[in-house]
Amino acid sequence: MSDDAAPTRPTFSIVVPIWNEEAVIPELYRRVVSIMDATNETWEFICVDDGSRDRSLAQLLDLRAQDPRLKVLHFSRNFSHQIAITAGTDFAEGDAVIVMDADLQDPPEVVARMIEKWREGYEVVYAVRTSRQGESFFKLWTASLFYRLLHSITDINIPLDAGDFRLMDRRVVLTMRHLREQHRFMRGLSSWVGFRQIPVEYERAERYAGETKYPLRKMIRLATSAITSFSHVPLQLATYVGFTLASISLIAILVTIILRLSGSSFFLGQATTLVSVLFLGGVQLIFLGIIGEYLGRIYDEVKQRPLYIVSKAYGFIPDAGDLPRAVSFPADSS
Repeated sequence: MSDDAAPTRPTFSIVVPIWNEEAVIPELYRRVVSIMDATNETWEFICVDDGSRDRSLAQLLDLRAQDPRLKVLHFSRNFSHQIAITAGTDFAEGDAVIVMDADLQDPPEVVARMIEKWREGYEVVYAVRTSRQGESFFKLWTASLFYRLLHSITDINIPLDAGDFRLMDRRVVLTMRHLREQHRFMRGLSSWVGFRQIPVEYERAERYAGETKYPLRKMIRLATSAITSFSHVPLQLATYVGFTLASISLIAILVTIILRLSGSSFFLGQATTLVSVLFLGGVQLIFLGIIGEYLGRIYDEVKQRPLYIVSKAYGFIPDAGDLPRAVSFPADSS
């Protein structure tokens, strides 16, 4: 074999987005290595540093110096969790790509069961949470409500109670690389592409250390991206509400005429008019906001900016080295 022959592709790629996770990284690395070494297959561990402000990058580079299977993408700034997952899958070379969170709420030990299902011929194996430890009643309730609302208003089967923790065959990953929309909901995209899919159940653990990276504000933003990416129902709702209010108004006009002719003074005065105007004005502003949300996403897509910028890449061929890269689509998608 010649010296310039292409390197052997690993069987598995582990993709983990990292943002200020210095308290978690050593234990994450230890558990991932323990599980993946037990497969007796070749593998790579891709950590995407999403603009961390702590020692996360330094820790990752120290671990890489000991283990070249650990590869690191360092963003020029924080681009978001979903974009970091996208970058990791863009650069992954494995026959199967496993996406998981860094906080160890997604136990690496579940990966062994995912691999079993993949070997049976399934191309997407997604993890479904049967319980969620260490989370408040409010977060559990809102998460359950969101998944069921999304399931009811979309045309694709986005699994209930499933997050980004999943295994995807390389065919699925290559297909998803063609989906370059700006506002991303990766678990929805992996459902949209189809292929043979199967769930595995697990109990979601408490965060190993540190603070949650998905407070209420980010959860609302993610939910908005999910709904606007996979459903037109909010726009259609404006039409339904408009027809409903128009029908109510027509009935109210007829009732008012009848009462006036009968001498009733029930609708006299300004209060009824003022309440009606305020109500209709509020409804109009709500639906203008919904339309604006969709319009803003169209504007973002038209600009065609790259999804992320890689400031440094460690362990990849060709190595990004010292030059930042704005990546809109990976050069090598084979």
